[in-house]
Amino acid sequence: MPYRRLPKTDAARLKALEALADNNDVYTVEGRFLDRKLIARVQKLYAHFSDALGQHAVAMRTQVRYSKRISALQHNAMTFLSHFLQVLFLAVERGEVPKNKMTQYGLRHDELTVPYLKTAEAVMEWAPKVIKGERDRVKQGGKPVLSPPIGAVETHFDVFKAMYNAQRQYQKRTQEALADINALRPEVDDVILEAWNAVEKHFANEPPETRFNLCRKYGIIYYYRRHEKHEDSDALH
Repeated sequence: MPYRRLPKTDAARLKALEALADNNDVYTVEGRFLDRKLIARVQKLYAHFSDALGQHAVAMRTQVRYSKRISALQHNAMTFLSHFLQVLFLAVERGEVPKNKMTQYGLRHDELTVPYLKTAEAVMEWAPKVIKGERDRVKQGGKPVLSPPIGAVETHFDVFKAMYNAQRQYQKRTQEALADINALRPEVDDVILEAWNAVEKHFANEPPETRFNLCRKYGIIYYYRRHEKHEDSDALH
């Protein structure tokens, strides 16, 4: 005999709700055997769950699209920032920039090494420090680094920062949409179970195969065990 199993994926949950919400047989006076409140609950959950899944899919697609674009911008910002620091350190070694000025850049005056810049967060941390440090030093009468100038560093950083902040917003939207889905799942499972129990109870006196086929029209999923011989064996209905 086949066995029933609740949906394991969100797509399957939505399909089960849709089968119940859009089944005309549920709404005929002579055929109605599901409680009106249960039907209303199914329809409401179907709308909410469908919307939540759609919101998550859109947010995820946008997040992936931004992720692909942000990689090149991050690389450019990192490259210009790293190159600037290397030239700055050479100026320190030549005595053109005093070592004690390094603290203005958020650096130690006794360690002229480029900080780790391989991550987006590292670029977001160090670029503002270095840009501000160079601006302040030049205002104090220091000779600016020209290859690359701090303006070029700032331009590439600003472009990257705008994309980075947008990406963070889309990540937040994706997480919020997923949280909505997670919050809805228990209620979705409960209402599917309640409706399926009512459907199976209604058709309990029908012959087995007739009963299974009738129940499937309401979205109930049956599985056959591997050792059972059936034309639909191991199939999802």
